[in-house]
Amino acid sequence: MTPEEIRTAAKALFEAEQTGVQTGLLSSAYPDITMDDAYAIQAAFVALKQAAGVKPVGWKIGLTSRAMQMALGIDIPDSGILLEDMVFSNGARIPKGRFIQPRVEAEIAFVMNAPLKGRVTRQEVIAATDYVAPSLEILDTRILRTDPATGQSRKIFDTISDNAANAGVVLGDGRFDPAADLRWVGAIVAANGQVEETGLGAGVLNDPVQGIIWLAARMERYGQQIKAGQIILSGSFIRPLECPPDTVIEADFGPWGKVSCHFE
Repeated sequence: MTPEEIRTAAKALFEAEQTGVQTGLLSSAYPDITMDDAYAIQAAFVALKQAAGVKPVGWKIGLTSRAMQMALGIDIPDSGILLEDMVFSNGARIPKGRFIQPRVEAEIAFVMNAPLKGRVTRQEVIAATDYVAPSLEILDTRILRTDPATGQSRKIFDTISDNAANAGVVLGDGRFDPAADLRWVGAIVAANGQVEETGLGAGVLNDPVQGIIWLAARMERYGQQIKAGQIILSGSFIRPLECPPDTVIEADFGPWGKVSCHFE
């Protein structure tokens, strides 16, 4: 894609978020789009949000589960940028119309106390982490999930361009040791009191720490790095739950406490 095409695609995403009207599939508009193009569009989209006064506060990692990777026909995760207007307190009420088609996933969040760059070890990730916390990630889609004219579904290029469908994070109140066996940290997730999903941290690349290792290496390719103080969402261990208006989501992480939000 040309620089002008990348700017045009990013502007379409920005306008979709502002108006609440989704834009068409970028994979249809630009059939030759590559993974690098998609990350360039994501960066341009986030730059527009930063120009509007919103600061980055971290990163999200997506497509870490084997099931989601197989569904999209890929074998690697993706990533997006967390911004300060995406952070919600535990128990937050999400105003109606704040998102277009919100969905929620349960994840383990890492809060960093030191930077990470390039190829790092598991021990280096743990040493650079201040604490881990239970969380909910809010997903949204500025791009249509399916083209109504052709029936074509979103591709990985669409998802990455759309900031990896990143829209929000609800952090739990507890702070926990990143050296714990996070493979066995799990949650029971209910929507309006009905249990919809359960999962364990092992669903994230067999160990959520592996997500941080992957992210640090991927970021080096684009001249980026994880910074101290940032929040890193390590990847979901449940399928996304649809959240139409008047949906209450509660994730019970057992000894780690509960994380909830209410979509008005």
